[in-house]
Amino acid sequence: MKRALENVSMETKGKIEEEKDELQDMSFKEKMSFYMKNFPLRDRRFLFFIFILIPVQTLFAHNWLTLPLYTSRAFDGFVSDNFEFFVNLNPILIFILTPIVTALTIKKDTYNMMIIGTFVMAAPTFILALGPNFYTLIGYLLIMTIGEAMWQPRFLQWVAEIAPKNMTGIYMGIGQFPWFLTKVLTSLYSGWFIMKYCPDNTPVTKLNTEFMWLVYGFIAISSSVALLLAKKWMKKGFKTKAE
Repeated sequence: MKRALENVSMETKGKIEEEKDELQDMSFKEKMSFYMKNFPLRDRRFLFFIFILIPVQTLFAHNWLTLPLYTSRAFDGFVSDNFEFFVNLNPILIFILTPIVTALTIKKDTYNMMIIGTFVMAAPTFILALGPNFYTLIGYLLIMTIGEAMWQPRFLQWVAEIAPKNMTGIYMGIGQFPWFLTKVLTSLYSGWFIMKYCPDNTPVTKLNTEFMWLVYGFIAISSSVALLLAKKWMKKGFKTKAE
């Protein structure tokens, strides 16, 4: 498993190092002209790819914006008393599952893994729409983490593959921006949903967390649907561009 992860990272690292050597032979004027011509923000497929992942990435933000309040307000007993454990279960599981899932899927097509992974991550949100229950909560956290382990390591790999020659590092850097944007956007509406459907000092029977998670589920799964619908366009001429 460790070797599988190293192979992916070494391929990307090797590509970046090779491109750096080629750029060293260019003059400053040539470099600036090259960067302006191939700047990532001019690449429609790249922009689509990184921004269409925002909906599914909102689940990352909900791990620290929504789950703490949800587990402490919508549950009684063990879950409510130990909500810190459930909130931090995802990082523990991702640490364990990522090497395993990566090793098992190392030969799979990167874009297909993005579609499947985002779907597996988003789909269990609908389990929480069944209502607050210990087993639905555990099911959500486990399946969501498996999905995250399927697509998250492939994200930068795909960015590196679609980047024009000599632009891999810049593409990978800008590719991280939507995650910052996701945290900002999610925080704008998550507080309202909590106050509306999971308010404090309210009996569990009076809460309506089911609808809240239903909405979050539809938001998250839109990433998978969009990636699937755009598959033909995203992979058109892919090999030619990556070479």
